[in-house]
Amino acid sequence: MAPVIRIDGSVADPTAGTVRIDWPKAVWNGAMLLGTACAIALATWQSVLLFLALTYATLLIGHSVGMHRMMIHRSFKSPRWFARILIYIGTLVGVSGPSGIIAIHDIRDWAQREPACHDFFAHRRSLFQDLVWNLTCRFEFDRTPVLTIESKIADDAFYQFLDATWRWHQLLIAIVLYWIGGWPFVLWGICARVFVSAAGHWTITYFCHNPGPGRWQVKAAGIQASNLPGLGLLTYGECWHNNHHAFPESARIGIEKGQSDPGWWIIRMLENIGLAYEVGRPRGNKARGDLLDLTQDQRSNS
Repeated sequence: MAPVIRIDGSVADPTAGTVRIDWPKAVWNGAMLLGTACAIALATWQSVLLFLALTYATLLIGHSVGMHRMMIHRSFKSPRWFARILIYIGTLVGVSGPSGIIAIHDIRDWAQREPACHDFFAHRRSLFQDLVWNLTCRFEFDRTPVLTIESKIADDAFYQFLDATWRWHQLLIAIVLYWIGGWPFVLWGICARVFVSAAGHWTITYFCHNPGPGRWQVKAAGIQASNLPGLGLLTYGECWHNNHHAFPESARIGIEKGQSDPGWWIIRMLENIGLAYEVGRPRGNKARGDLLDLTQDQRSNS
């Protein structure tokens, strides 16, 4: 598959700018954190089980499969009606609407693939500061890259509706959860789920960009990614981030033997029943001129 290019950074500088408080983001995530504290005080085993199931399902199906692999990287296609379902589930994760997720991801990805970038994108500060930045702040560029989202998303009335109303969709779920299980279900199924989803996402992102095990190096990129062994099931396969930096076109992220990838299992199931097609795999050896295979270098030096 052709690479997805939405950023024109020709006049931008990924190292120059200021981290500023983003009040809507800070208030939203702060409210979810407060609700999580209340949830702990009212915990029941049923509400905690609900939290675990909803958190895993929405992140796996909506964020990893729908928003990340399908919408952002176009590593597979689905019928329009089904793609909308996947992206709607991704919106329910509670981080942003479709266009917001694309902007967060693509600007960060562009900055990391430049020779140098600000610590806000590089995850070089402490875990605590990185979490505070990403849950409460935005980066204000001195010279901003131009983001162009393809018309099938930017001009789609349904996705525009999600962009404008994404926070309010939690209210619909909250009403159902209150009817089923009262306030413990609401606090665990909304507040704790949204906060843990956002904080957990950035925690994995932080460790995936503080280098550890990884086979591939992207030649021109200032920031390299790591794989996190043993976390495939917990992270839906997103922990194999070194693979993903090397092969963003691949719907399968856990590409090596023993790399569990639940997101890929879902996509393969969808492919088998006709709901996923044009499924991307890692590009062939002749198209890997931008990569260094560090395992080959290790073998040649041994």
